[in-house]
Amino acid sequence: MNIRSLTRGDGVVIGAAVVLFIASFLDFSSYDCPQGVDCSRFDSPNAWDALGILMSVYLAGVIAAALMIVSRALPGRKVAGLDLGQFGAALAVFALWTAFWTILDINNAGAGLILGLLATIVLAGAAIAGPLVPFLKAPLLSPAGPAQGLQGGQPPYGAQPGQGYGYPGGQQQAPYGAQPSQGYGYPGAPQQGQPAQADPAQAQQAQAPQPAQGGAAPAGDFTPFWFAVPVARPLYGEDGSPNPIAELAPGTWYLAVEQRGQSLIAQTQDGRRGVLQDTTGIQRG
Repeated sequence: MNIRSLTRGDGVVIGAAVVLFIASFLDFSSYDCPQGVDCSRFDSPNAWDALGILMSVYLAGVIAAALMIVSRALPGRKVAGLDLGQFGAALAVFALWTAFWTILDINNAGAGLILGLLATIVLAGAAIAGPLVPFLKAPLLSPAGPAQGLQGGQPPYGAQPGQGYGYPGGQQQAPYGAQPSQGYGYPGAPQQGQPAQADPAQAQQAQAPQPAQGGAAPAGDFTPFWFAVPVARPLYGEDGSPNPIAELAPGTWYLAVEQRGQSLIAQTQDGRRGVLQDTTGIQRG
């Protein structure tokens, strides 16, 4: 799994799950030791001594967090008709619901139960608000450069590092059909003190109607370029399958290798190729 695909909301979910797991080992209930009684041998139970509470609150919350994180790596997978992320969010709400009524039913709640309730509140809140709040949808880590996004550092399709259209710092190609700029010292250019010679063929090309500026280049003239998406977007298979094969995450650079109408054929870091249907707002490298 690409860690750069995680969002801040995912980071909150992971942190809450870790706290919830630690809380399962703390005292489930507290007690007041009577004066004059030796309570050193009294062992206060924790969640692992109550199987029902352990499975419905603590492990349920940890499993919910795992499902939401796995849904990032396996988009489109479903459990009981629900997406993995949606199923995990529902399980997190169930863990919060159980923890809330459990702590109301116990007179002397211990540190484990109190901390468990707080962790489930954070977990359920992040699961619900994560896809909605812009701050939580932002990438967990800062964006990486295109060269860092490739596993092994090997550029695809035999391209040289740091070269190619769209690569930051790379050499930009001349527009389609344009001639290289000519100047003093360029082969075929007029030298100082010599009048420029008019080429009949070039004169005819200059008189020919030019295509409108801003028009799209022919499909055969497409050159691969790096890009990043502003928000998470699904990547569909080239065979037209309705289920996504991957999810493009903000903060990661991807390579566009082909254009089909308004869509792009993109390649992920692990070599998978698919169709990016929504190309609005993408950032070119």
